[in-house]
Amino acid sequence: MKIKKLEGKERFDAYLTAVYCFHMRVEDPEAERVVYEADVKEDWGAFDENGTLMGRILNHKFDFYLDGKTVRCGGIGAVATLPEYRDKGVIKAIFKELLPAAYKDGEVISALYPFKHEFYRKQGYEVVPAWNEYSLTPGLLCKYRFDGEVCKWNAGDPVTDFMTVYNAFAPQFNMALARTEECMQEHLKVDKPYMDRKFSYVMKQDGKPIAYVIFTDIRHDPAAILQVEECAWTGRDGFHAVLGFLARFEADYGTIKLTLPKGIDLLRVVQSPLAYDIEKIPQQNFMVRVINAKKLLEAIYKPADCDFTIKVSDELISQNNATYRVQADGVKASRKEKADIELNERALAQLAVGCLNLDEAMLRKDVTVNGKEEMLRRVFVEKKIFVGEHF
Repeated sequence: MKIKKLEGKERFDAYLTAVYCFHMRVEDPEAERVVYEADVKEDWGAFDENGTLMGRILNHKFDFYLDGKTVRCGGIGAVATLPEYRDKGVIKAIFKELLPAAYKDGEVISALYPFKHEFYRKQGYEVVPAWNEYSLTPGLLCKYRFDGEVCKWNAGDPVTDFMTVYNAFAPQFNMALARTEECMQEHLKVDKPYMDRKFSYVMKQDGKPIAYVIFTDIRHDPAAILQVEECAWTGRDGFHAVLGFLARFEADYGTIKLTLPKGIDLLRVVQSPLAYDIEKIPQQNFMVRVINAKKLLEAIYKPADCDFTIKVSDELISQNNATYRVQADGVKASRKEKADIELNERALAQLAVGCLNLDEAMLRKDVTVNGKEEMLRRVFVEKKIFVGEHF
């Protein structure tokens, strides 16, 4: 088996693999050949002894926020193996080459949407419950009212107001992308709004954008569903503007499905006459992995008096296997025989992004705390997480 980054015709072959494996319906795949052969995304493939592509993995490059800073992240997508080559370790073999290469390329963490959690745990990824979905009727938001300006976005309009809101919203959340205007355009764009039933609105107060909502209308009997794809706000008034805007749809929809980031629990803050009628469903379909343990430990927030040692073990990225002394002003290798905390790359990823607290970590078999428990509790705290990108 040969593993390599794809180029030229190989990229088109990888596209055809995705078409086959992801049940895509394409009338004329050849019409896409020039586009895919000229693509520049990092695309990895595994080939058999005859040079036939067996499977592939795309590794997108992003800058994500982590404790208010931006770090380089890889977004794993389009993972596919043709049926005749399955159960031969194709994807595992690609990861074995891709992950060390990601380390050399400056990535700090990697993320993906799993088809099966246990499969990706074997590659060093672990679950991040990044959001909760709430189901409610619009009438449950009747205590909220927004009397400011509501502006509908149409194709060709600038995205300035959306970016203003997003840039105030995103840096407070781990795993939120540092978006460009081009990226925001991708979130808003729709080919046929009244066929696809996707709509976007900005709420303004005194002429200033304070929130936005992007939603899809889903036909459903006996009443339609308003599916909020994304919402963001600049502060309390903006959050209330989102709820007040959604309350306007009482006559149009039987259900609102509202996804909110981890750390913003609607049930704790909503003023509803029947709050127990709001259903909360945690979403578990996101995973992260440490790529560079030292850089990750440097990036996370640390108190001014921070000083502890941590031993990291990683089966696939050997450079991470070390004991580090972590202080507020830096991270360096340590020769201390017994670290204050010992763990693997999966537990470190969860602790660093803030979806696992120390009490939970200490219940795991792959985490051992030997000392400085009070300090570790102050470093590894639960944090707000927002995942808005798909790859």
